[in-house]
Amino acid sequence: MSQPGGGFSQGRPMNYPAFTNDSLKMMYEAVRGALAADDALKFQDLESRFRVRETPEWKKHAADLEAEMLKRGMMFEVVDWSEDQGSFAL
Repeated sequence: MSQPGGGFSQGRPMNYPAFTNDSLKMMYEAVRGALAADDALKFQDLESRFRVRETPEWKKHAADLEAEMLKRGMMFEVVDWSEDQGSFAL
């Protein structure tokens, strides 16, 4: 649950085992999408919308999702948190 200030709820931790595999993947891809959107805005010298790099809870959320997906033996592509993730052609 988000709070009016834009942060995650400081109440009970998220119950990741309660989510389906597809739900975990969707939340993880949302982290990746928010990071990519922020990086694209930064590249254009605009303010980030999601503040993924500035908000430690984003990384914790991604790490918790990764831990649960690994426990289930799920395959996924790890989010690249490096600052230059979009600067090299693949």
